[in-house]
Amino acid sequence: MRVSPQLQIILVAGVIITLGLGLTLYKKFELGFPLTPGQQQVVWTIESKISFKPVGGPLEIAMVLPKPQAGWNILDDHFASSGFDFLIHDVEGQRQARWLRESLDRKTTLYYKLEVYRASAFDLDNSPLPKVLAPELTADRLAAMESVISLLKQYLHDPLVFTKELLGLLLQGDNQDLAFLLARQEDRPLDMIMDILALADIPYQAVKGIFLEDGRRRQTLDTLIEIHDGERWHTFNPLSAEQGLPENFFVWQRGTKSILNVMGGERSSLEFAIVKNKLPIKTVLFMEQHLEEQLLLDFSIYSLPVEQQGVFKGLLLIPVGALVVVLLRVLVGIRTAGTFMPILIALAFIQTTLLAGLFVFLIVVGMGLWIRFYLSFLNLLLVARITAVVILVILLMAALSIVSYKLGFEQLLTVTFLPTIILAWTIERMSILWEEEGGHEVLIQGSGSLFAATLAYLLMSVELIKHLTFNFPELMICLLGIVLLLGRYTGYRLVELYRFRDLGKLDE
Repeated sequence: MRVSPQLQIILVAGVIITLGLGLTLYKKFELGFPLTPGQQQVVWTIESKISFKPVGGPLEIAMVLPKPQAGWNILDDHFASSGFDFLIHDVEGQRQARWLRESLDRKTTLYYKLEVYRASAFDLDNSPLPKVLAPELTADRLAAMESVISLLKQYLHDPLVFTKELLGLLLQGDNQDLAFLLARQEDRPLDMIMDILALADIPYQAVKGIFLEDGRRRQTLDTLIEIHDGERWHTFNPLSAEQGLPENFFVWQRGTKSILNVMGGERSSLEFAIVKNKLPIKTVLFMEQHLEEQLLLDFSIYSLPVEQQGVFKGLLLIPVGALVVVLLRVLVGIRTAGTFMPILIALAFIQTTLLAGLFVFLIVVGMGLWIRFYLSFLNLLLVARITAVVILVILLMAALSIVSYKLGFEQLLTVTFLPTIILAWTIERMSILWEEEGGHEVLIQGSGSLFAATLAYLLMSVELIKHLTFNFPELMICLLGIVLLLGRYTGYRLVELYRFRDLGKLDE
């Protein structure tokens, strides 16, 4: 017996939706994943990536590991050290990881991942005072630093005020002695500040850590500086002169010692990828402790490197935007300039905010259409014409960014998140549509695209949607089943009810 295509679609969609809901319910009731993001602990996953090139001979890589401090708790940590002998030991009360290998003939990467959350108020404990050592300086550098100290000598009795004034003087940039010190390549601002504090006999130490921002990749360590006023430590950001430990700053190490040491290798680097999530702590603990035992977790997004987790956090929102476009086109009957353009524009709106994104889109597309009409008189080939439009769109976006920055509208600097190639094709498609169908059709499809992009943006920005798509990607299977069912719809669209409204009057 032959099964009709319509029945096949219904059966396939039913199986797909059932599978997606089954996996979701399993993660909810068996693994304890919450379906709602409310009242959950913010957990940060930090993945460090150690890269280096071996030079021949034995290898030894040592990295200082963070410890719970400044209100941060460490849930668990994991190491990836395939082919290396690995051990953890204490060095002067600080945990240190060591990777050992006899030889290696290729560039390699080692990984260290940990989950952290803030458990209490953020503040550093009152650690012992380090010994202040006089820096070794050349005569000209010593004279310049002593001149700066002499300028601030009235504040020497108060280390806190002295440090504030020193950082403020550095930010102003009009002191000749500081400008001379900064002009020398060997003088980094942080090293110079530490040398001046040492000459002023003010106890100081570095605070190395990471500013936690969701989705950041290839982030490097940042360094704050803290000084002791005789009673307690005070932290400063040397780049902004702001006092206090930032709430989103995860402290990796206090002190001036190196965090990473690579022996037997060169061109070493330490980079970090960061992902923010909201889950009960017990759920995260269960997931990490049983990652190898639970098949579903072993093949889940959580098993990916953090850098890829951050990428998928955005990609998993695309099916939601696609569903919005399908509903609007199939059930409502709204016409758009393509299927994927509204989705990509919605993704861009997430970065630029809605109003700024709409403004930039209208300006760029409007000016692009005007330029495209001029190019049509030149009778260029299609490839050359598209390339010219892409170049002009990029120039327009650059000019818009510069003008907005000069006028103080920093929000418009996110114009770079708009997909340039899609904008260029949109301009080309609308110009051809204008020539074939007229400006009325361009207005309908353009406004329909912006309406679909706006609705998709509003839905994709909901915290619950972000939570479900990332923690329950199995729901994308359910969306696939729904799309398959919508693909068989052949009934009236909502806009057609208005179109055929006069037929209803004939029955009266």
